[in-house]
Amino acid sequence: MIVALLHRLSEKLPRVVHRLSVMMKPQVVFVLGGPGAGKGTQCARIVENYSYTHLSAGDLLREERSRSGSEFGQLIETYIKEGKIVPVEITINLLKKAMEETMKADEKKFRFLIDGFPRNQDNLQGWNTVMDGKADVKFVLFFDCGNEVCIDRCLERGKSSGRTDDNRESLEKRIQTYLQSTRPIIEQYEKQGKVRTIDASRSVDEVFADVKNILEKEG
Repeated sequence: MIVALLHRLSEKLPRVVHRLSVMMKPQVVFVLGGPGAGKGTQCARIVENYSYTHLSAGDLLREERSRSGSEFGQLIETYIKEGKIVPVEITINLLKKAMEETMKADEKKFRFLIDGFPRNQDNLQGWNTVMDGKADVKFVLFFDCGNEVCIDRCLERGKSSGRTDDNRESLEKRIQTYLQSTRPIIEQYEKQGKVRTIDASRSVDEVFADVKNILEKEG
C-alpha cells in the first residue's frame, strides 16, 4: 500500500512541479486597440473585479519620460509627440521591471494585463527574444473601434488629461501608426487563435459585459 502511494505521488510530482513553475511565470494578456478604444478604462474595471495587475506601456513610458534624471526622457518625449513607436528595448525593459517588482512584492500577483503592447513587429520580436520562456501570453484582448470614434474620445479626454498627444494632429498620426503597425500584429495572433475581439464602440458597461464573459470563459 505504501509502495503504491509512493508510486502515485511520484507520478503526480512532475505535474505539480510544472503547475508551480507555470504559476511563478507571469501570465500575460495583451490588450490592444486604437487610441481612445477604451483600453485603460476596461483594464481598470478588470483589475477591480479580477486578480490582474494592469501595466500600460504608454503610462510606463510617460512616467519614465517625466522621471528626474532619466536618460531616455527626451527621446521618449520626441517619439510620443510624433505619434511614433518608442524603441522596443526601452519599453520591454520598463515592462519587465514592473512585472518583476509586482511579483516580488506579492507572489500571488502573477497575472498581468499589458495595455498598448506589442504595437509593431519590432515590439513582438523584442518580446519574444527577451521574454521567451519567462512569461506566457494567454491571449490578446482586442478592443475594436472606428477611427473617428477613437479620435472624438481622445479629444474629449484631452480637455482634462493634460496629455500632449491628445490633439487632432497627433491623433491622426497615432491612428495611422496603429493601422500600419499594430493591426498586422493582431492579425498574426488571430491566425494562432489567440485573439478575443470586442466591439468597443459601445458604452463602457456594454463593453465590460463582453470582457467579463471572455475572462470567465478563459478562466
